[in-house]
Amino acid sequence: MALFRRIGEGGKRSGEALLNIVFPRRCPVCGDIVTPDGGRICGGCVGILKYAEEPCCLKCGVPLKDDADGYCPGCSGRERFFDRGRAAFIYDDVLSLSIYGFKYHGRQEYAAFYADEIIKRLGRFIEAVSPEALVPIPLHKSRYRKRGYNQAELIAERLSHRLGIPCEPGLLIREKNTKPQKDLGEKERQNNLKKAFKIGRNDVSLSTVMLIDDIYTTGSTMDSAAACLKENGVKGVFFIVLSASSML
Repeated sequence: MALFRRIGEGGKRSGEALLNIVFPRRCPVCGDIVTPDGGRICGGCVGILKYAEEPCCLKCGVPLKDDADGYCPGCSGRERFFDRGRAAFIYDDVLSLSIYGFKYHGRQEYAAFYADEIIKRLGRFIEAVSPEALVPIPLHKSRYRKRGYNQAELIAERLSHRLGIPCEPGLLIREKNTKPQKDLGEKERQNNLKKAFKIGRNDVSLSTVMLIDDIYTTGSTMDSAAACLKENGVKGVFFIVLSASSML
């Protein structure tokens, strides 16, 4: 059995190497073909993306100027339906371009790099939460058909493969084809996402789940998804995002 596993792993590596020759990986920072060959990011681009460092909001994980209050303005004195969340990177101009390529220009290979970085930065947080499932924030079916994939699901699948935590992309369904959150004000964002999600199956037996998405801004999307899950019996709803806007 071990021999077959080694052969299978060797074949997989050979297949990936061949695929990389035919369709070479693009760097998630500069967009060029990755150099040196075989990496997920160019050697010269390492360190350009800004990590979300402490201090950060004790609730949503957004980086703060200082930790005097412990909470960002969006979470201070406000009820949140999610329990806690963390971000790997600060959302800035460089990461904005990277995510744009990932979502709208078919750079699905970026998901592997994103997942690696999330585990590197937030692996202990994920381990401490010990979720029973990873749940990607879903796209509405019309948007999914147009794009061909859900970027949050690609990241969640990579994390699932690396961490051995089941990925449950069908647990949540986006019922409303909501307007893009980036085009709305804070109050509009909240109204835009009211009853946006529904549960995708009759029996939810999960106690603790971790939502996965690419960007956190005001938290309206996470709140709406978490509220739906908790209304259907999930007790603990945490989240991991690739990036978050900074309060620095």
